[in-house]
Amino acid sequence: MKPDFTVVLDGYTYFECPRWHGGRIWVSDFYSHRVLSANADGSDVRVEAEVPQQPSGLGWLPDGRLLVVSMRDHTILRREDDGSLVVHADLSSYVDANLNDMLVDDRGRAYVGNFGFDLMNLATPDTADLIRVDPDGSAHVVAKDLYFPNGMALTPNGELLVDETVGNRVSVFAVHPDGTLGERRDWAKFAELPDMSDMTTALGQLVVAADGCCIDTDGSLWAADALGQRIVHIVEGKGIVEQLEFDTGVFACGLGGDDGRTLFVCAAPDFNEHQRKVETEGKLLAVTLP
Repeated sequence: MKPDFTVVLDGYTYFECPRWHGGRIWVSDFYSHRVLSANADGSDVRVEAEVPQQPSGLGWLPDGRLLVVSMRDHTILRREDDGSLVVHADLSSYVDANLNDMLVDDRGRAYVGNFGFDLMNLATPDTADLIRVDPDGSAHVVAKDLYFPNGMALTPNGELLVDETVGNRVSVFAVHPDGTLGERRDWAKFAELPDMSDMTTALGQLVVAADGCCIDTDGSLWAADALGQRIVHIVEGKGIVEQLEFDTGVFACGLGGDDGRTLFVCAAPDFNEHQRKVETEGKLLAVTLP
């Protein structure tokens, strides 16, 4: 169905990683290099951080300090109480491609994905590692051979869901007490793995390019389809049970609002950085869910 929505924020470059925190919606705007927050209706916009090497994933330590992915220099930044940004973790020895989305759990452990290859220039697809950054800044590889690990969510029973954007699947991992992960298994499979001989071929074989996502109270998943101009609602064992269709690209979603039933959606015409850098067509939309 085509949902009713309101425009919360407009005139930005490319939003990612919508997070509801402290009664406000937070987003990263890739190409203006800013982390922003606003009231649910889009009023009182604040610049929370400026990240010259491109912000992406957001999360918070248990003491309330903000963590931000700095994509291009492969670091996780931490905002101190005085507003200054410091390096929380340097992942440059673990990854070659851009860092991307991040999930921070209630213990302050950050799970960080990355592209795995040069997506924007349509390089040959390659797999990527998932990295865990502990509260002390130490980094550990917790999963390997993932096909563009992207949006993540924790299920009600504490398992980690990982959208593999070019893998036609959502993977799930048991999370052990020390933060290590169990074996990967399919949580949702949309089709077979694409032919990874070149990016154009792989893109043509994607049924769902699962991007930024969020978990609902019943354990179902809302995920943006980066190629399908839709948000898909996925239930384990059933697959896609409904979809919200838009007339523009949508690349991430997050639940928030005072009652937790507002789905904030990051929208833009496409994800081509060469175009998004020079245009200001990025929007944050809001859909009220039942």
